[in-house]
Amino acid sequence: MKAQFFCVVDNRHTFHFIKNSDTKNSPRNILLNAFKYIVNGKSALDWIVERYCIKIDKDSGIENDANAWGIEVENNPAYPLELFQRVITVSLETRKIVDALPVLEL
Repeated sequence: MKAQFFCVVDNRHTFHFIKNSDTKNSPRNILLNAFKYIVNGKSALDWIVERYCIKIDKDSGIENDANAWGIEVENNPAYPLELFQRVITVSLETRKIVDALPVLEL
């Protein structure tokens, strides 16, 4: 059983989460504020999507599937979706804190 983030649609408003061709668990209409939480020049959500895409190395043909960890170690095929949801929460809460900070006068 494989689970993966499939694609970004409509300028980061929709992500498709595919689990056995079942899209009923798709997180939709992600708040744009979640993308404002930047880590090393990229949003935290972009990092997750980039890392959890299934990739095949062109030279060796080896499949790199970070989703397998959730299935093999956690025995939880929904792990990538749950991780994505947690990162959304952390991103939104961090943005609330940062936005509430006073302007630093230098």
